[in-house]
Amino acid sequence: MTVSGWLALSAGALLVGAVAGFLMGRVQAGRAPSTPSRLTIAQLMQKVVESAHNGVAVLNEFGDVVLFNPRAVALGVVRGRQADPRARKAAELVRETGQIVEVDLSPLESPGTGRSPAAVRAEVRPLAESFTVVDADDESDAVRLEATRRDFVANVSHELKTPVGALALLAEAVLDAADDPVEVRRFSGKIVHEATRLGTLVSELIALSRLQGAERLPELVAVEVDEVVTEALGRSRLVAESAGIEITTDEASGLIVDGDRTLLVTALSNLIDNAIAYSSAASPVSVSRRKSDGYAEIAVTDRGIGIAPEHQKRVFERFFRVDPARSRATGGTGLGLAIVKHVAANHGGEVRLWSRPGTGSTFTIRLPLVSEQHLPDHGLPAPEELPANLTAGAPSETFGTNDHGGTL
Repeated sequence: MTVSGWLALSAGALLVGAVAGFLMGRVQAGRAPSTPSRLTIAQLMQKVVESAHNGVAVLNEFGDVVLFNPRAVALGVVRGRQADPRARKAAELVRETGQIVEVDLSPLESPGTGRSPAAVRAEVRPLAESFTVVDADDESDAVRLEATRRDFVANVSHELKTPVGALALLAEAVLDAADDPVEVRRFSGKIVHEATRLGTLVSELIALSRLQGAERLPELVAVEVDEVVTEALGRSRLVAESAGIEITTDEASGLIVDGDRTLLVTALSNLIDNAIAYSSAASPVSVSRRKSDGYAEIAVTDRGIGIAPEHQKRVFERFFRVDPARSRATGGTGLGLAIVKHVAANHGGEVRLWSRPGTGSTFTIRLPLVSEQHLPDHGLPAPEELPANLTAGAPSETFGTNDHGGTL
């Protein structure tokens, strides 16, 4: 039974108990204190209200607050022992009609970066003897999720529209140039490029949907970090050679994590490809691994263009691009780093970023080691120390911390 139901059923008992408690208090006021008495009905109801998860406030016929809990204050339903004016107006309507009224009690001003709720919804219900109860809940997460879904649908529609439109135009161009083999070949190559880009986008959307809970993730098994690094480097070798970039690695670590090898390889490949895409020709990219505080850390460091501080918290958002022109030129979908974040989170780990414009970036995936593993530290330099002139004294951001179900 809901809190409102409890209050509706017990309103009469509450009022009787309050009066009885008052009279008994008057009678016993002059007596010497004795053993503690049992709680009155009014006190019990007060405890029920105070322990409720929702914000609860009881208003009398004049709109005054006669009972409320701390949650009601936290949600802004009650301020200075006065009910929110919107709640009072809704209570008046409830007393007139006897019907339940829903009311939006969200803050009229932006809550900023604090922990204040962004969206508060309440039901105002009638109680006995012209009393009403305001039952409020924080729906900030639901509102944010809905906004995220709307943005995601809009972004997906936009991203899919570009290659689909290009394919249509290129197909028309091929038809118009049917008698020119050179033009047909040129346009056909572009069609293949756009089709590949579209296929990659769809594949990454499916992968991201899977990571966000649309499908059950595979069972985690013991995975060797060195094998993940080797396979990821193999996937990125052709891209690196085409860009004239040499990728260096450290020695094998022998570290083992609980994970899904395919997902981990995908995440690391995305980081390596990202480092290559945002580095100039002949610029070095390094991959290192080490053990740190019960975690295996895999760091990808480049000396590319770097990321401005105002963009560093957004690079893991879906479809966000620091340099859209470069991303489109390299065939990027804007989903690679979002996939990395969710892979790390679904493995109980996180991804960290250090970057400085004009200097380079270091992305580090941290994954919990298998519980029975007790390997010594390898003494490898931390990502913040690779290389010393690249990251000395730099701050680090952490993204994607999650223990199978946390907020990302």
